[in-house]
Amino acid sequence: MISLQFLLTALFVVLAPGTGVVFTVAMGLGQGKRAAAWSALGCTVGIVPALAAAALGLAAAMHASALLFNTLKFAGIAYLLYLAWQAVKEGGTLSVRAETKAGSGWVICRRAALINILNPKLSVFFLALLPPFLSGSPETARAEMFLLGGIFMAMTFGVFLIYGYFAAQARTLLLESDRAMRWISRSFAAIFVALAGRLALERA
Repeated sequence: MISLQFLLTALFVVLAPGTGVVFTVAMGLGQGKRAAAWSALGCTVGIVPALAAAALGLAAAMHASALLFNTLKFAGIAYLLYLAWQAVKEGGTLSVRAETKAGSGWVICRRAALINILNPKLSVFFLALLPPFLSGSPETARAEMFLLGGIFMAMTFGVFLIYGYFAAQARTLLLESDRAMRWISRSFAAIFVALAGRLALERA
């Protein structure tokens, strides 16, 4: 069940830059290592609802319900656009600037968690990723999905910590250039807008 193939597949998925990675890197550049660590934790915790929905069979029901899917999708789009605004807003939580006060860890964690919670495709993703690696026993299928999902979450947290650490290290170089900080913030805003656009194109 816990095979090398699963571990490599999960690692490949986790390493691929997505919304959570962008948020964690943005927090690392904007507020340092501590903020990046809280972001990594939040993105990991945000996986739990999608994993539970996949294991309990709720993901299929949501995928079949256009209303539920679209409600969650548009909430996710609105949140991504809000993050884009926070990246370019003067003093925004995601803006990269020299003088900044690290926000509350729990607030950062909650904001990061919402990225995955408001992604309606995540539970469907787990339905596609995990079943091929199950043992095939109906009696243990649910427990196995939670186990594999837990490993996926642990890998997510570890990889995101690494992304955040290097982003925080790069922060000291960026602080020397106001122009670089402005362009980095604008770039993050553009990425979040692009991610919102991609989510808008998703169909149940």
